[in-house]
Amino acid sequence: MAATAVQAAEPKGGAKKDRKPISPTALARLFPRVKPYIGQLSVALVCLLAASAAGLAFPAIVAVLLDTAFQHGNATFLNEIAVGLLLLFAVQASLNMVQVYLLTSTAERVIAKLRTDLFAHMVHLSPGFFTDRRTGELTSRLSSDTSVLQTVLSTNLSEFTRQSIFLVGALVMLTVKQPALTGTTLAVVPLVVGAAFIFGRMLRRASTGVQDRIAEATGTADEAFSQIRMVQSFTAESEEIRKYDKHLFDVVRAAVDRAKIRGVFFGALTFFGFSGVVVVLWEGGRLVLAGQLTAGALVSFLLYAMYVAGAVASLASLFGAYQEAAGAAHRIFELMDMTPTVIDPVAPVALPRPRRGDVALEHVHFRYQPELPEALHDVSLHIGPGEIVALVGPSGAGKTTVASLLPRFWDVTGGCITFDGMDIRDLSLRDLRESIGVVPQEPTLFSGTVRDNIAYALAGDSVAVPDSAVESAARAANAHEFIVRLPQGYDTAVGERGVKLSGGQRQRLAIARVFLKDPALVILDEATSSLDSESERLVEAAMEELLRGRSTLIIAHRLSTVLRADRVVVLEHGHVVETGSHADLLDAEGMYAKLYRGQFRAGDRVALESM
Repeated sequence: MAATAVQAAEPKGGAKKDRKPISPTALARLFPRVKPYIGQLSVALVCLLAASAAGLAFPAIVAVLLDTAFQHGNATFLNEIAVGLLLLFAVQASLNMVQVYLLTSTAERVIAKLRTDLFAHMVHLSPGFFTDRRTGELTSRLSSDTSVLQTVLSTNLSEFTRQSIFLVGALVMLTVKQPALTGTTLAVVPLVVGAAFIFGRMLRRASTGVQDRIAEATGTADEAFSQIRMVQSFTAESEEIRKYDKHLFDVVRAAVDRAKIRGVFFGALTFFGFSGVVVVLWEGGRLVLAGQLTAGALVSFLLYAMYVAGAVASLASLFGAYQEAAGAAHRIFELMDMTPTVIDPVAPVALPRPRRGDVALEHVHFRYQPELPEALHDVSLHIGPGEIVALVGPSGAGKTTVASLLPRFWDVTGGCITFDGMDIRDLSLRDLRESIGVVPQEPTLFSGTVRDNIAYALAGDSVAVPDSAVESAARAANAHEFIVRLPQGYDTAVGERGVKLSGGQRQRLAIARVFLKDPALVILDEATSSLDSESERLVEAAMEELLRGRSTLIIAHRLSTVLRADRVVVLEHGHVVETGSHADLLDAEGMYAKLYRGQFRAGDRVALESM
């Protein structure tokens, strides 16, 4: 028997103050995704080394050019060196081109895989995870945070390698050619490195704040777009603009703070670097005047000194970029490390075929969070094969919670739920959820075609669904007639969330989807109250056909739905307070009778009383 305790809940997205310190090792977790491209990266590294070596050869060639051409007046040699430099630069450019292509293409593939893995992980997290986070925040993690890592892999990584080669190579050449001036050049390094560490940490924190605020702004925009009809119906456009503008103000303020840190950082690097060059130039000039150094050697040394200064400054800058990337990687892998609150058993038991749809809740207790009161308390309920059970009760009684526990969107905190005699926690989630069809009160459609939305019922099978099966399901749901009248029939795009269709049309597509799935148990959150009479008639007829011969749990809002049920279960404050037929419960003059007289539509009561 599976454990009865709910798994540890995922951390709440809003609790940024509880976020763990950023670990620089988060970037190292990219390596498994980079490993398949080691061959390409090795070729890129060879090209980078060769191109950097060519760059390091340039100052030495310049020294020879100046000393030979100008001191000895050898024009032929000058021409040969000039042509040689052009060839050297051509080779260097070709090597850089290959290196950039390989690194950029590899980065695109690695980040695409990371985005896929992150998305795949998130869609397997339990519904509770998404109740604590806004959609825009999660899409921001998929887009902006991964883009930061993409920059590191495609640009910063190669630049770090190149500048490291320049730094080491230039120091070696300086030491070999003029040890006395090398000490002066290196004096600036501790200053630059110290600035990098101080400002790098500040940049990491500032960049994390910017990314968090961008995620909040994106969440606000996404929420407004998804509820645009509600926004416009209340003429709340200005309020949504105000909220978005406030978030953008926070973004700009955080970004300006980051810009100040960057400005001071790069200003310090520029001053320290060029100050070192000035000192080297001053000392070298004195050596030239004393005849201890040629002009060509001084220029060569100065170029190597600038290589050192430039490399140190670039590496310090890259350290700041690394800190930003470490923050992005931390946020991404923070999501990747979250585990679902509902997981598959280690050794799932297979449901026997055919599935009967025999469902039982046995002394079920449930609470959404440990600190919250129980949403269900000692609930026992049985739905026999082919039986229709209506679940009624006032708002907040626990009806939707019961419906959510059956497909294991959450796990019970006490008691158990069985499906065909087996604890649902011993079944694989796929096996269990394939056996249950849900018709929600607000039908959920995707922004594809009509055909795509019906065929979505079998999307988990990863096989093509025959057009005949889609059409058959549509006919059973009384949807075929309106579908063929659409501009492109079954290939008509329904728009995001099905906005191009009426409420009744969306509901019939949702029913057709469940027909195609052919589940043993149907969970029906009745949704005809907002439809016109013709749509209501068609939806009612489709539901009548859908429920025939299937076990059904109906979350009932209307009397016509209750009359369809074999048995009525009344919930109040998470308890089962009454069970029986419609007539028996009316005679009992309890909670159901009170709901019947006060909650169900008066017209329904008149219709019943006239029967």
